[in-house]
Parts: sequence; structure tokens; C-alpha cells
Amino acid sequence: MNKAIFLVGLALALATPVHCSYAQKTSPRTPAADAATPLHHAHSALNDIIVHDIFSPPVSSRIYAYAHMAAYETFIQQDTTYRSLHGQLRDFPRVPKPIQPVSAPLAGVYAFLLTGKGLVFSEKALDDSTQHVLLYYKKIVSPKVFKASLAHGQAVAESILAWTRKDQYRETRALRRYNLMKEEGKWSPTPPVYMAAIEPYWKKIRPFTLDSAAQYKPAPPITFSRAAGSAFYQLAHEVYTIGKGLSAEQTTIADFWDCNPFAVNVHGHLNFATKKLSPGGHWLSIAGIASRQSNAAITRTSAAYTLTAIALFDGFISCWDEKYRSNLIRPETYIRAVIDETWRPHLQTPPFPEYTSGHSVISTAAATVLTYVFGDALAFIDTSEVPYGYGPRPFPSFIAASREAAISRLYGGIHYRQAIEEGMLQGKKVGDCVLQKIILFQ
Repeated sequence: MNKAIFLVGLALALATPVHCSYAQKTSPRTPAADAATPLHHAHSALNDIIVHDIFSPPVSSRIYAYAHMAAYETFIQQDTTYRSLHGQLRDFPRVPKPIQPVSAPLAGVYAFLLTGKGLVFSEKALDDSTQHVLLYYKKIVSPKVFKASLAHGQAVAESILAWTRKDQYRETRALRRYNLMKEEGKWSPTPPVYMAAIEPYWKKIRPFTLDSAAQYKPAPPITFSRAAGSAFYQLAHEVYTIGKGLSAEQTTIADFWDCNPFAVNVHGHLNFATKKLSPGGHWLSIAGIASRQSNAAITRTSAAYTLTAIALFDGFISCWDEKYRSNLIRPETYIRAVIDETWRPHLQTPPFPEYTSGHSVISTAAATVLTYVFGDALAFIDTSEVPYGYGPRPFPSFIAASREAAISRLYGGIHYRQAIEEGMLQGKKVGDCVLQKIILFQ
């Protein structure tokens, strides 16, 4: 993270001193008390670590969700207009309450950073950003409140981290290596490095709002066939035809929504990886953009991040359940074997089965909850990919952005149309489920 930008941003956000008490639930909030800039910066710091550590999209969604839950549960302890996740999510803990006056913004951001730190590899890399947050809060919070706030933030983080240890994540790390299915029409690793299957047991992870990973099982994929003129052949031929004649705009769309956290570049005998924002990271960036544009206070911003992260998390569970059930062959493998052995997709094919499209599922789920938070007519400029070399893109709504994200996978040559359309339906059901199970505010 650019330290100069971080320092200036926090200075502007926290220019007015404020002391928050655990008893001040109905007292007026000052601009500095509600300033969301520290939370945005904390999210960006954690995002940088997630990109650096190359977490897969499903695992990234887990880190984001727990960290934002920790922040949210801390912020709402001084705002009765928001509801706790306790009692709404299965087995969600009742997080500790402060036992003396605290600064909720400081405690919440600290809880976010400590929770994130407990879930990444490069733990020490978050220390620098944490110290900057603490430095600025030190200027506006009394020493006694400062110390109490850190203790409270740590208590909340420990409570959330204890809950994470019951979600089957550690157990899935110990499961045997995934064995490829040898049947015709099933997924197999793709060029250029033929990576092993990513998260084949993700359906075992505890969901937040879903009754089960298979709750929104989509329609089965079209029956595999190599026969020219068959329905499956036509699906693949569409990918092939579009890929051979991509327009400049289609190419831009495919690149903008690539979101491959570990794209491998091969030049002769030289291999190197390009690290990028994950699909979930992209949508949480959009949540941040919408929050800033709406001048949302820190608790509303936290609610937006949290709902989006929950939708992403459950979206990946739902999608990955189907991926490893249908285990469908990727367009790249089929087209090169049946239609044209020289064909290559515009984007690098991700290392997991094709059906359904993950981008289609999680983008629709995220757009559904963001529409609930900010409305269906919030036009915005998406600058999420600017740090990765792509220009900003304007969208009239979250749904419009999600539709473009979905169709980008066809342009990129990595998904059939059915996976996209069924993925969007699946994602809408997940997003609606999140909103039916969770009420954070009215």
C-alpha cells in the first residue's frame, strides 16, 4: 500500500477528535466518529496480502468474510439501528461486549485487522498498516480509551477466529489429493502448466446462510457429445467462433473481469506468474466504491462489505458444489480435441471444472445484496482493476456490472453460455437467500 496515500487519507478522515463510550448508543455521531476511511484502508491492506499470498477465490472469500464480520459486530455495539449476526447465522458467536468506554471505530478496525492477520500467510505484512491505524487513532482518543479499545478489538477478533476453526476449513486441508475422473467429457487440467484442481472439497465448508451446499443445485449441463451438430457441440462452437473474432470491446471486457489471482505466463523456458485481484476481491472493491460514493458512515460501510462478503462466500460454496458434481470439460480441452487443435482461449483457463461459471454466480449474488444496500440506480465507475493495468469502466447499476462480468467468461473463452446463464440464476438465488436470512438494517 502507498504509505503517503494511507497517511493523508487517515488524516483527512480523522481530523476531528472524538471519544466514544459504550454507553453512548443514542448520542449524536460526529463526522470523525463515522468516518469510514480507516475501514477502507484496512480492507485495502488485507486485500494486498490476499493478492500477495495467492489465495484461491474461494479461500479469499473466507478471509474477507470473517474479517468484515469482526469489524461489523464491533461497530454495532454502539449503534442500535443495526442488528447483530448472532441469532441470524447458524452458531454465530455472541461476541464480547466492552467492559469500559471504547472507541468503536478503533476497536472495529483493529478487530478486522487482527482477524485478517489470523487467516493469511504473510501475517507480519499487516503490521505496518495496523501501526498506521493505531498512530492516527492515538491522536484523537484518550490513552485510557485507546488501550481499552485495543483490548476489546482483540477480544472480538479472538471470538470470530475461534468460530472459524469450526467451519471444516482445516479438515479439508488434510483430505487426499483429488483424483481426476477418466470418463469422456469430464474436466482435466489445462495449459500452460496443467495445475491441479483447486478446492475440490469446498462443498464441505460450513455455509453462512445456505441450508446446504446443494440447496441451489442448478439444472444439469447439456449432455456431452463430440458429434457435430449436437447441442453440446454447438455450445462449444459458439465459444470457438466468438473467440476467433473478438471485438475490441469484447476483449476489453474479458480482460477487465479476468480476476485470475495466479495467471502463469510462459515465454520459452521462462515461467512467471501475474498476481491479480480475485473475483471476490473485485466485488468487495465495488462495495467500497459504492460506499465512498454514497458517503456512507463506517457502520453502513461495514454492513455493505459484510453482506457482500457473505454473498460471495456462500456463492462459492454453491458453485463449487456443482463444479465437482458435474465435473464438466472446459471449452479449451473440447475445442482443441474436437474442433480446432490450434485454438487458444483469450484468457487462461482456471484450474477447476467448468459448470457453473463462478464469476456468474458470485457476481450476481454480490450485485443482489449491493442493490439492497444502495439501490438499483446507483451509477458508478469501477476502478478496481486500475492497479492491475486496466482502465476504469462505468456502470449504470450493480446488476449491469454483474451481467458484464458473467458474459466476460464467454468472451474469454473459458465458459459455455449455459454455465453463464445457469450461474446467474444460481447466484440470484444465493443473493436472495442472504437477504432473506440476514437483516442488518431496515
